[in-house]
Amino acid sequence: MIRTPLRPLARILSARANGENPDAIMRENLRHRHAEMQDKARSRAEGRLLVLGMFFFCAFTVIGGRMGLLSVSEAEEPLASAIGTPIAAQRGDIVDREGRILATNFETHSLYAQPPFMIDPLAAAEGLVKIFPDLDRDRLIKDFTGKRKFVWIKKKISPEQKQAVHDIGDPGLLFGPREMRLYPNGSLAAHVLGGASFGKEGVDAAEVIGVAGVEKQFDNYLRDPANGGKPLTLSLDLTVQAAAERVLYGGMKLMNARGATSILMDVHTGEVISLVSLPDFDPNDRPAPPTSGFDPSVSPLFNRAVQGVYELGSTFKIFAVAQAMDLGLVGPETVIDTRGPLRWGKFRIRDFHNYGKELSVTKIIVKSSNIGTARIAQQIGADRQREFLSHLGFLDPTPVEIVEASGASPLLPKNWSELSAMTISYGHGLSASPMHLASAYAAIANGGRYVAPTLLRQDMPQEGPQVMSPETAAASRNMLRLVVSEGTASFGDVPGYAVAGKTGTADKPKPRGGYYDDKVIATFASMFPAHDPRYVLIVTLDEPSENSGSEPRRTAGWTAVPVAAEMIARVAPLLGLRPDIEPRAPAGITLTSN
Repeated sequence: MIRTPLRPLARILSARANGENPDAIMRENLRHRHAEMQDKARSRAEGRLLVLGMFFFCAFTVIGGRMGLLSVSEAEEPLASAIGTPIAAQRGDIVDREGRILATNFETHSLYAQPPFMIDPLAAAEGLVKIFPDLDRDRLIKDFTGKRKFVWIKKKISPEQKQAVHDIGDPGLLFGPREMRLYPNGSLAAHVLGGASFGKEGVDAAEVIGVAGVEKQFDNYLRDPANGGKPLTLSLDLTVQAAAERVLYGGMKLMNARGATSILMDVHTGEVISLVSLPDFDPNDRPAPPTSGFDPSVSPLFNRAVQGVYELGSTFKIFAVAQAMDLGLVGPETVIDTRGPLRWGKFRIRDFHNYGKELSVTKIIVKSSNIGTARIAQQIGADRQREFLSHLGFLDPTPVEIVEASGASPLLPKNWSELSAMTISYGHGLSASPMHLASAYAAIANGGRYVAPTLLRQDMPQEGPQVMSPETAAASRNMLRLVVSEGTASFGDVPGYAVAGKTGTADKPKPRGGYYDDKVIATFASMFPAHDPRYVLIVTLDEPSENSGSEPRRTAGWTAVPVAAEMIARVAPLLGLRPDIEPRAPAGITLTSN
């Protein structure tokens, strides 16, 4: 901008020459300058007022339009915006093979407090202690009257408890909606289901995560919203499971056992129809895990079916005989020297009774001769025995879909020598779980194919590897049937249902080596119906003692076998198996024609 000077030199000189006052020129120029400045300021102010007016016009137009829109729309509750990743609370159901609920979700509430908004903290604390006796009154008062702005009181409460807290009437006590895991059948199938707990937690939601059993094994599946609420279908049958638990609990108490387990398995599909481990627990109120240095088998959380690794005694004898028959070394009527004791270095192998100088292979199984089985194992050899047991799944953890199974590895001898082969042949020197035993007996029952146990419902039989010939499996089943009809498992015969099986009584090892003199693991491995087996049943009792006689009887024939027989009698009709009724003798009435 070019500024005009207030005292232009040309005009000043001209004014002086004409006798005019030069200061008048300066005053005139100053007046013109001020007038120009006022015009510019006025123009700028008018522009600003115009912009401001347009702004207010637009604002009122938007507000008026929004008010008009709200006046013609339906009322709708606004949704609060969430900060961070939302908590996924929905979890899929778990059902049995018939679709019956084993685990589901239940809508409940959490209880928390905001002390700054509480009217009477002392009265609120007193009221809460009356509703929840496990709360610490002094702790509540300290939290409510301190500087804390948020206090968790209960992560989940019942509707009745919510109403009782609501009746306290303190505005600082607040509720948050959430879902919790519910097991409507209580302790039924507790070791299979495992349990769930809360992961990420917020005021209005909580993440439900699996902590054990199939809840943890299939946690990702159950939490995946892509499944669209599709339940996880297990192989268990709820009614069979309930019957098995009741019979096993009664048998455990009757036989004064410390614990017990049973497994019912379909020999063709590998489906586990029932799995029981006692003592058990309620997954709705899962107990705390045992502390360090504590014997885990004492805890009700311990799953004896897959975590219990035991020497399973004479139930192993049929494997040695089956392998020897499959290799062509012996036949059912081959005679074996059973004179004892059998010496191997400084070790002696003896029989429970003196069975004479020799027995046929069939009689070795029926009478359960350790010496006869050990001599057969000598013919097989350690390497071939190890390979055969590997094919039956005894050298690795079972592949059953439960998180506890992956950590239960069999205990194998460091040096699989000839002596190891001899002792393993009658069930000592190798420790495995009852689930291992169920899979191996299923191979004998189904014609020689190994089937992996599964807790998921299957629609088709498994086509597992052929581990023995069908002829060997059939001959083995005939021997196991004779064990029940003539041998050590005579209490296992069930009217209407032909049962085949083998008893096993193993001395219980001490924690620091050696064996107890008066504590055993008693097992009965059975299959039914014997002529065409469809199911395998394993029953194991920990430290049983049958005390009806003058002396305690601890062998499996007196303890595990009667429990298994009662269980078969209860569950066979539930499985749809019809009893074989023998034809009644003629009544002595003779029909004559007229």
